[in-house]
Amino acid sequence: MDLAEFAAIVFGIMTLGVVGFQLALALGAPWGAYAMGGAFPGRYPVRMRVVAVVQAVILAIIALAVLSAVGVVAAPWGVTPTWVTWGVAALLGVGLVLNLITPSAGERRIWAPVVAVMLACSIVVAVSS
Repeated sequence: MDLAEFAAIVFGIMTLGVVGFQLALALGAPWGAYAMGGAFPGRYPVRMRVVAVVQAVILAIIALAVLSAVGVVAAPWGVTPTWVTWGVAALLGVGLVLNLITPSAGERRIWAPVVAVMLACSIVVAVSS
């Protein structure tokens, strides 16, 4: 296993954790203070639960794209183009900034490090693909 494959696997595992968090929010876990800048502390309202499910689906597709970029898994669309992995890295760069400036202290402590690792992994994959 090379560095890019390792980075993609780490990315996939971390994304699985984030997807789990989003699905827990969608199912009513009282963790709203740790997402969306803490705008919805406690349990999410129904419309935000739908948003959490959509975010979980998008994250799963992103993880599949990163994993397929280095051939760890086969995606239905084939090998992910390099520009897509760079796009993922760019989105994560924005996400890192947002997690660093959020008014939610819990979100900064938990999600900024997670997104930073995911960003590093996506850059490794993008550079190698």
